Amino acid sequence: MRFVFFVHSLFSDWNHGNAHFLRGLVRELQTRGHAVRTLEPADGWSRSNMLAEAEGPAALEDIHRTFPDLASELYDPAALDLDAALDGADVVIVHEWNDPALIAALGARRKAGGGFRLLFHDTHHRSITQPQEMSRYDLSAFDGVLAFGEAVRQRYLAEGWSRRAWTFHEAADTSIFTPQPAAEPVRDLIWVGNWGDEERTEELHQFLLDPVRRLKLDADVWGVRYPDEGRMALAASGIRYRGWMPNHRVPQAFGESRVTVHVPRRPYVQALPGIPTIRVFEALACGIPLVSAPWEDAEGLFRVGRDFRMVQDGAAMTAALRELLMDSDAAAEQARCGLETIRARHTCAHRVDQLLGICAELGAPGSFLTLAEVS
Repeated sequence: MRFVFFVHSLFSDWNHGNAHFLRGLVRELQTRGHAVRTLEPADGWSRSNMLAEAEGPAALEDIHRTFPDLASELYDPAALDLDAALDGADVVIVHEWNDPALIAALGARRKAGGGFRLLFHDTHHRSITQPQEMSRYDLSAFDGVLAFGEAVRQRYLAEGWSRRAWTFHEAADTSIFTPQPAAEPVRDLIWVGNWGDEERTEELHQFLLDPVRRLKLDADVWGVRYPDEGRMALAASGIRYRGWMPNHRVPQAFGESRVTVHVPRRPYVQALPGIPTIRVFEALACGIPLVSAPWEDAEGLFRVGRDFRMVQDGAAMTAALRELLMDSDAAAEQARCGLETIRARHTCAHRVDQLLGICAELGAPGSFLTLAEVS
């Protein structure tokens, strides 16, 4: 089949975790013989911020070298030839970080008889926390929504934003996120994540900064959008702030670390049960023991307590980190279990299987369902 993706960015993962998952999806589709075309606005905020980093231009070159099989077409939204972009498409997938005008124009093409199937891909919490933002999107002519959690899927149906929606979780690109057996630990703890726009400041203190300080751990943090007070708090806990790191370098950093933590943003805990975000999938795929602040695994994605540890407060986080760092057998067994679950259920290959099934359900041109009906 011929897929066209309209994305915010394929190559820049500066504060843009969807790029991690998107690259894995596109590469897996291409490996299976599908043609994929990706388009992104030339002035997208993630790409612009990445290039503004001191190492941004060099990092972009490094990303291109790491993913030589990927390409993305930059376009000026005011000059985009949408008919040319859609020419020959069987399935069009549009990420939610796109302008409402583009969404409306794509819907108009589909409504006017476009033979392609049109899907909206939501990987954020705005449907719950900022419904007025999402209501600006006219999805009436779309064939459905790919929602990165059941709570988000239900929201689209309940609000009448879409007639059809599928739960389509993120997953790990296991061609990149894999254990690093040659790496030697150089630190006790690593955390890769952004400060969080005040959506988890209290939680970061409780589940990351305070336990590191109490245990006197050797710890590094990578991420962006850290305010001065955030950097000062890290320093006061003895944590080194390392700035932005391109995502394809994260597996090596995990391999050089003995343990990591997951600190979900408050909207995911309070309103979006069952959505862990992509960092959990990626960490477990690298075979590093993980301890998580509380969230509800409402969809049974993992074997909580075996694949990773879930703790309810800072004292329990401190105790769990201490145990994993002191008991190498327990740490190795937890890492083994987490990796086992990722490889069994949560790779980009699994998600492509699901996506192709959705395409067949919709009768997309070139899907196996359509071919079976013809034969």
